Amino acid sequence: MTSISESSRPANGSRVDLPAGGGDTSVSSPPRRRRRGLGWAERLEIVALTGPATIVFLAFVMFPVAMAAYYGFFRWEGYGVPTDFIGFQNYITIIKDPIFHDALKHNAFIVVMSLVLQGPAALLLALLMNRKMRGQSVIRVLIFVPYVISEVVVGTGWSLMLQSAGAVNDALEKIGLGFLANEWLSDPDIAIWTLMLIITWKYIGFAVIIFLAGLQGIPQEIYEAAQIDGASYWQIQRRITLPLLGPTIRIWAFLSMIGSLQLFDLVYIIWGQYIASTAGTSTMATYMVSYGRNAGSFGYGNAVAVVLFLISLVCALTYQRFVLRRDTEGAVTGGAR
Repeated sequence: MTSISESSRPANGSRVDLPAGGGDTSVSSPPRRRRRGLGWAERLEIVALTGPATIVFLAFVMFPVAMAAYYGFFRWEGYGVPTDFIGFQNYITIIKDPIFHDALKHNAFIVVMSLVLQGPAALLLALLMNRKMRGQSVIRVLIFVPYVISEVVVGTGWSLMLQSAGAVNDALEKIGLGFLANEWLSDPDIAIWTLMLIITWKYIGFAVIIFLAGLQGIPQEIYEAAQIDGASYWQIQRRITLPLLGPTIRIWAFLSMIGSLQLFDLVYIIWGQYIASTAGTSTMATYMVSYGRNAGSFGYGNAVAVVLFLISLVCALTYQRFVLRRDTEGAVTGGAR
């Protein structure tokens, strides 16, 4: 019978000392090394790379927000040091003002209808553009061109075409559809839908480009396997394309929501500072300019800006918490807990 010392001897002949008394012969694992902290070189590198962006963010985002919050507590005319402190009176006025309530409702309507109108239409166009067809590049350019055109040009052009004696009503008269001619910009029942038409025409190209990028990232092998299994075209889109395109759609919806809450330029250019409220197309941003800067009440305008910022922030955080959470939890930067 071979002794314990002989059976525990390694093949290379080196001797292994066993503990006395026949105790546990397992070899303990080496202690874990403590994670080495960042050295001065790494810290300087991080500061050098993130410092400029941090300074710009603090100077052009956080500092203006802080100053707006400060001026919102004063009755201030825009020059000199504010001295007439009124506390939360500006914010109370905003909350009680029915005109601001209408602007908030218009923003909410624009947020919902932008998602409802642009989303399905952009998805169908992206699916069409993702297939091989003649003139594909030209069609993509034509769809994306409205997005890159300046809002001033778009607003001026549409305001001229949609006037009572504009090109739209004139064209309807010439083709025998004069009964459809209307006051597209001044009728409160139609003006908000006119705005939605312009917004959809202007920004649908952006959604199409984002969806196309997401579609091109889906592996073709998945589609080929589904076709071999006998799946139809629409079954493939419903079972494969939409789930895999989900993160892209959610990001676009987030951008569309924030942009709709902050909509200003198209409304201000087409309807003006006073007509927008009577036509039923005013937004929180146009309200801020009309009753803040144009009225000479810069303290009140700053308070409206703070309210707009808080509403956008709450909507963004809520959306990220309940909608984008599934996308951020598996991200590499998220880290495992």
